[in-house]
Amino acid sequence: MNPKSNGHVYVVDDNLDIRIYLTDLLRQMDYSVESFDSAQSFLTQSFDVSPAVLVLDVRMPLMSGTELQQTMKDLGRQTPIIFISGESHSEEIIQAMKGQPIEFLLKPFQIQSLIDAIDKGLALDGQNRKNFIQKNEIRRKWQTLSARERDVFVLMLDGHANKGISERLDILPDTAKKHRANVLQKMQTPQLADLLALCKGLDPKAFE
Repeated sequence: MNPKSNGHVYVVDDNLDIRIYLTDLLRQMDYSVESFDSAQSFLTQSFDVSPAVLVLDVRMPLMSGTELQQTMKDLGRQTPIIFISGESHSEEIIQAMKGQPIEFLLKPFQIQSLIDAIDKGLALDGQNRKNFIQKNEIRRKWQTLSARERDVFVLMLDGHANKGISERLDILPDTAKKHRANVLQKMQTPQLADLLALCKGLDPKAFE
């Protein structure tokens, strides 16, 4: 992906004219673009980059847009999706919306509506990527903790001080204090407040 671009856009549509039109238009607006004539081509030829968004036709031969949506979910590929469709039954729309796409646009759609959806998807993908990197870094640090330190870590997140930790784990207060200091050091958080901020919204059980 061009580092100077506004973001990366995958266009998947079996209609050649639409692919050419959207690719040329988006490149003129400084997005980097890859286009594919089928869901299978996208799966086998595209690279998973971030931030990116997928502009996806609903009705295509062999594998539909909603089937690609489910396949991506199964593969753990979380690129935000914008569906475009010339004609779709209500069942198709309902199925597509279950996967929580950024937008569902009916052809012919306003270009500004597409651009707004693309920018929203790129912002979401960028934030998801940052969250993923941060979570992996926290997990890496957590894995350096001993089994006892992990117990203390959980109690620290629950707001317990040395006394509470010693009582719950049946250890001496000085031992609890030592474990707390080790947790802060290994997690690279000088103060408890820093640890709480780092792990805000995370479930410690997810690290196990």
